Amino acid sequence: MLVLRLLNVVAPAYFLCISLVTFVLQIFLFIPSMFRDPSTTPLLSPALLHGALFLFLSANALGNYILVIQSYPEDLGKGLNLGEGAEVVADWLDGSRSPGSALPSTHFCRLCARVTQRHDHHCFFTGNCIGRRNMRNFIMFCLYTSLACLDSLVAGMAYISAALSMSFANPLAFLTLLPHSISQFFSGALLSSEMFVILMLYLWLGIGLACAGFCCHQMLLILRGQTRYQVRKGMVVRARPWRENLQEVFGKRWLLGLLIPMLNVGSDYCRQKEK
Repeated sequence: MLVLRLLNVVAPAYFLCISLVTFVLQIFLFIPSMFRDPSTTPLLSPALLHGALFLFLSANALGNYILVIQSYPEDLGKGLNLGEGAEVVADWLDGSRSPGSALPSTHFCRLCARVTQRHDHHCFFTGNCIGRRNMRNFIMFCLYTSLACLDSLVAGMAYISAALSMSFANPLAFLTLLPHSISQFFSGALLSSEMFVILMLYLWLGIGLACAGFCCHQMLLILRGQTRYQVRKGMVVRARPWRENLQEVFGKRWLLGLLIPMLNVGSDYCRQKEK
């Protein structure tokens, strides 16, 4: 438990550090050196267009990340008659809480010490539980993080290709880049800055693939009307049309949520059902 609590603090700091490094490399290294074209007008310059795209992806990833953090689990369970403070913690820890006092898949997280409605999982990179209210923001965070990593990966490969005079036309070139660069670095033929960018390429690839995998897996569960917690516990879920499952999570203003970070409005569907 101590290790998990430590990871709950270190993982968000690690993610923010990687985000800051990515922002600095993009704005101060990749864009000024790789996207210069004097023949184009300033409004249509590749540097400006690429910078605007990267800032859009980064703003959405960071904005949804903040919204996931701010949506505390205790807010997700309001109105469930779960109790407050030490009372609910003690009841859920010793199993004395009546099953009828909570909705299905409501879960008490020992790391958060709070109750989450429609609990999915505890995300260490946000230090928070993912539930009904912040599920949409978590999916948007994963989506835009993967896109930002892909954008940084492409820009970084263009920079390395120009700096080292190499081509990535052969798919094996990227796979052999790291071991070849390590040998060149220790022989003194490769600069520290170039070696750092190469290491970041593989980090962006790993984070991008992981976030894309999380996003796709989460979308599959949402279409089926399930959460990871329900799948792990073997809970039976009432079959519903996939459109209703999507509306419950993304709400009616789903298109607006794709463009700008905003609080999850998926509860609108629940309110209509209650009325």
